[in-house]
Amino acid sequence: MEKVFIYWDNSNIFHEAQRLAEEIENGPDARFRVRVNFDNLLRLAHGDRPVEKALAVGSVPPEMQQLWNRMEGKGVEVSLYDRGSQERGEQGVPDKILQLAMLEDALDYNGDPGIIVLLTGDGAGYIEGTGFHSTLERMHKRRWRVEILSWAHSTNQRMRRWAEDHGLFIPLDDFYNAITFLEPSRPGFQLAPPRYSVELNLSQRPVS
Repeated sequence: MEKVFIYWDNSNIFHEAQRLAEEIENGPDARFRVRVNFDNLLRLAHGDRPVEKALAVGSVPPEMQQLWNRMEGKGVEVSLYDRGSQERGEQGVPDKILQLAMLEDALDYNGDPGIIVLLTGDGAGYIEGTGFHSTLERMHKRRWRVEILSWAHSTNQRMRRWAEDHGLFIPLDDFYNAITFLEPSRPGFQLAPPRYSVELNLSQRPVS
């Protein structure tokens, strides 16, 4: 069985989950109460296949440290950047870290390509020959298989069509209730109960 290589842009996945929660959840402040169920999303990404490498990129505010520790405990390499830095664009930093890792893996595993599982919908830079879409095309030409997992509303449409033609595009929307949960309302805000994640059903996940 081919090995899976996971590349995860946490900010992209989380911020777009907030936007979707604001639209579809009942109760107040859903945007601020929604959280990603890391265990279920990681399992959705690898689909119970052997993982050769998993890299997640995210920011360094102290309230996120528990998540990063949990990821590392599951074998995910975590690369952090300073979200508040004036010298480094928030979106450009994680993109470049992940793209560099993908290209390095393409070279290191040139004779034994695997399955790329990319968790982001960002397809910017394609016209200039940069960005995730261009990187995926380069790896696909070297016999890597491609799976993109992202929210339907925020995925670059050109990149999505390419993935559907050359690999897989898996809308995270189809697994929303399993990969997210809602915290209860904060003290001083309108009362809202928690929502727990449902069991992840991998039989609904296509595989390349």
